[in-house]
Amino acid sequence: MQLTDTDQILVTGATGLVGSHFAEQARQRGHKIRALCRSGAATELLEEWGVEIVEGDLSNAESLKRACEAVTVVVHCAAKVGDWGATDDYRRINVDGTRELLEAALTAGTLKRWIQISSLGVYEGTDHYGTDETTPPNTVGIDGYTLTKVESEQLVVDYIRDRDLPAVVLRPGFIYGPRDRTVLPRLMERLATKKFAYLGATDKLMNNTFVGNLVEAIWLGIERDDQVGEIFNIRDPRAVNKKEFMDTICNAADYPIPEKVVPLHVAKLLAVGMEKVWKLLRKDTAPLLNSARIKFLGLNLDFSIEKATEKLGYHPSTDFTDAMQQTVQWFREQDSSATS
Repeated sequence: MQLTDTDQILVTGATGLVGSHFAEQARQRGHKIRALCRSGAATELLEEWGVEIVEGDLSNAESLKRACEAVTVVVHCAAKVGDWGATDDYRRINVDGTRELLEAALTAGTLKRWIQISSLGVYEGTDHYGTDETTPPNTVGIDGYTLTKVESEQLVVDYIRDRDLPAVVLRPGFIYGPRDRTVLPRLMERLATKKFAYLGATDKLMNNTFVGNLVEAIWLGIERDDQVGEIFNIRDPRAVNKKEFMDTICNAADYPIPEKVVPLHVAKLLAVGMEKVWKLLRKDTAPLLNSARIKFLGLNLDFSIEKATEKLGYHPSTDFTDAMQQTVQWFREQDSSATS
């Protein structure tokens, strides 16, 4: 679809990494943007850009009704993220909340496109070498966040089949970029304090996905009518190995280059033991090692983006090196502002 002045875009998760970058770019292009934001959320940037704020959340049906009024495009980025906690807590937001939003958007009667931000984490937690979209999602032995991302994606697929939902599903890998408040800040802190250790071989590939490149894929998902109903793996044009990933951060931030390596079989044993103890003690925070972190740092995460390249026309403009340099520069500017 070609967006016009009459189109209204709703972004969920607009105060987060992906949603904020899409909302900012959409306003720069002159589109009308509405954001569903929880009470007390940091909406200053959104308001500065001229984004309409609807206070509410995915569990509040009335707020979803208001948010979806006259909406033609939904970019659904909101999710409960993390690598620890009860699955039902994730399911209430990631699955039940998505269902409520789907119903509100369809009831409004104006929806033309739904973009579902899923995850490459839906695939089995093992080494991957060119895995593409013909491989089905995995539903066994995964953490609550990942399992509910699988379930929410399947929910959208069901709506595509049963309700003619005009949706495109995007599966990004590890998303990084300016405004990240989750994984990368913690990783940079460990690198800065020399507490980081590789888990197994350093030459295994990452599924690195720069937020700017993902936003390019979102625009393609909106614009390409011929790809409605399709699912696409999304990552940077060049997957990098774990050593290049860490070294690039360290070089850009002037951190020491990490050298420590923990054998993968040792890390896996430690993760199993830590998870058992943490669950027994009912701890709210994740242990230093768990299955999700083993996947991120210990496995080869090479996923094919050939389908996105050939069918969606996905040719992202930013290489990993430039993207990470931009990201680290943003973090350093934030640190300077905080200490000045």
